[in-house]
Amino acid sequence: MAQPERLVFLDTETTGLDPKLGHRIIEVGAVEAVDRRLTGNNFHRYLNPDREIDAGAVAVHGITSEFLADKARFADVAAELSAFLANATIIIHNAAFDLGFLEAEFGLIRKKASFLEDRSAVVDSLALARAKFPGKRNSLDALCERFGVDNASRNFHGALLDARLLGEVYFALTREQSSISIETDSTAQGNWTLESGAQIAASASEMLAVPLDDHYVAAHRAYVFGEKAGAPENEGRHWA
Repeated sequence: MAQPERLVFLDTETTGLDPKLGHRIIEVGAVEAVDRRLTGNNFHRYLNPDREIDAGAVAVHGITSEFLADKARFADVAAELSAFLANATIIIHNAAFDLGFLEAEFGLIRKKASFLEDRSAVVDSLALARAKFPGKRNSLDALCERFGVDNASRNFHGALLDARLLGEVYFALTREQSSISIETDSTAQGNWTLESGAQIAASASEMLAVPLDDHYVAAHRAYVFGEKAGAPENEGRHWA
């Protein structure tokens, strides 16, 4: 009997655009699916980067240095993250970006991670979308709109929320196929390969919703709305 297939949808938020300039990861969100069904087993951490966050990055994700001041460092969660990602196919949208930051973070603590050693375990959903919709916009928001995935709460980026949306988009992106075979050169696709013949879900509608716990919602509301989190005008607004 075949072993169940384990997928993990991964997203990060960062202090800026380039780890070579010293930018760091400040949020990691990962959502697990087994046999194309989300399990509710998630990994989510905010991280103190020990540096300032670019204003442009704050405008994207809304996460401030003040909010992160009491959070753990990447070194404190690296082993747990690596264990969560082990023995899974990891789905990332624009994988080169997140992998570049993860490589830098693991490099700073001189640790190895199996998913970084074996790039065949990584699937870039952006590459899949570009192959299916050449010449069209293939951002996560554009794909949500194309497939009717509700992203109304995504006023700002958030790693766990984006990982959940990526799961829905990935299943919609691949539901009409029985296999995928994509040939790429390492330069064009960020030095990883996509295994051919990947088995695909029958329908995105079979997915389970990922519950976002009260702590995650309260934390997001706290750094987005501050003291006005309970104000009437913010009633029902959970994300920014």
